[in-house]
Amino acid sequence: MWLFVLLIGWPLTEIALFVTLGGWLGIWLSLAIVIGTAVLGTAVIRMQGANVNGAVRAAIQRGQNPGPMMAQRALRVLAGVMLVLPGSLTDAFGLLLLLPPVQAGLIALLSRHAQMRAAAQPAATDVLQGEWTRIDADKGPPSGWTRH
Repeated sequence: MWLFVLLIGWPLTEIALFVTLGGWLGIWLSLAIVIGTAVLGTAVIRMQGANVNGAVRAAIQRGQNPGPMMAQRALRVLAGVMLVLPGSLTDAFGLLLLLPPVQAGLIALLSRHAQMRAAAQPAATDVLQGEWTRIDADKGPPSGWTRH
């Protein structure tokens, strides 16, 4: 139900905001803002993809956890996508995601959520017991999955 409300409510909110802001600012300034935020979003996305492998490799070589850095870059890419999408509400959320305190707060929140989910999972130290027999490929009938 909430997904349906989101899929219907979000575009309607964007349209209402565009009409309202267009009435206040005028059509040309409104269109300039939409185009400007799309250009900004494209630049943000391009900057994040430039050296991601080198930065991750350097963090690992320094003995640091690359997870927070990767999460920060992912949030910046999400911000860029939101800026590229037309609409005042998505632009506002995209601009908020570019702020370092907002990124740090979201990363901390998502990290805590992931730790709680990991703690709720069964332990990975469980031992499964069983018997196995080695079968040579030359012996026995073909399985049907391989070509002999």
